Amino acid sequence: MKKYILTFIILFSGLFFTMAQQDPQFSQYYFTQLGINPAYAGNEDKICAYALQRLQWTNFEGAPSTTVFNADGAIKRFGLGISLLNDEFGFDKNFKVNLSISYKFPISAGNLAVGVKWGVANSTINVGDGGWITPTDPANQDLAIPENGDALSYMDFGFGIFYKTPDLYLGISSTQLLDTEFEHSKLNTSNETVTVNTSLKRHYYLTAGYNLPFSNPLLEFKPSIMVQSDGKNSQLALTGLIAYNKKLWGGVSLRTDNAIIGILGAELFKWVKISYSYDFVVSDLMGNNDGTHEIMMGFCLDVKKDKTPEKYKSIRFL
Repeated sequence: MKKYILTFIILFSGLFFTMAQQDPQFSQYYFTQLGINPAYAGNEDKICAYALQRLQWTNFEGAPSTTVFNADGAIKRFGLGISLLNDEFGFDKNFKVNLSISYKFPISAGNLAVGVKWGVANSTINVGDGGWITPTDPANQDLAIPENGDALSYMDFGFGIFYKTPDLYLGISSTQLLDTEFEHSKLNTSNETVTVNTSLKRHYYLTAGYNLPFSNPLLEFKPSIMVQSDGKNSQLALTGLIAYNKKLWGGVSLRTDNAIIGILGAELFKWVKISYSYDFVVSDLMGNNDGTHEIMMGFCLDVKKDKTPEKYKSIRFL
């Protein structure tokens, strides 16, 4: 009985997710900003790459699983980036590829970057996977459930602004600018056409962070914030990290979807970073899953070459 209840919840949630097309969430959003803000590309003036795996609500049937890979670099004042995302939730599977370009303007103590991104995405519905439901079962013929493997492709555009100083960053961006709409259709047992409309809602993001040093120069407090909204529903995340010698960090994040998050991370080999977070779900789902795990691994390489000091000969020795 429990399995059928959970299956119903996932089916309902999956349909809502498809209808709303809510972008996937990340507890360590400060490592995935390229995916939501193209102006972030090249902001470190280094070649950076980050891979992150999020397993949400583990041991909950049909729970979301998201993998993202972001890489970016800078060429003078231009930034270039690529973002790959694979997101699975219930019977809904989405894959996106986005290319970003940005340009930086020096302002005051930092740089203001403006960026755009373009990409393609593929959305596939596999209702038969995992035993969710059998589309050919006569009991399901009156439901507007597409056939197994039904896929749709679409283009994705985004725009963003990102301002950064040595101690502060602020980003404003929007994804899925086209607000694309399409529909799945099928005939039911009464030979009537039943449709499910899908809308790729435009999303808006605000991110900000600051480095606040302690009296001990080896310690830093790094508060940050992210607001995510589709114009109707919004979500807020507040994070506080304490970093030691820029090599170790840990802290807590609070998210308005009833989650408390613990975070630990370290920098290895002077350039490789690894970080882990665990979401404690404090809602009715608490007793039906084993929490959410998120692990990140990435690196940043400084490819700038130091200029060779120029030598001048004194005219006295000519």
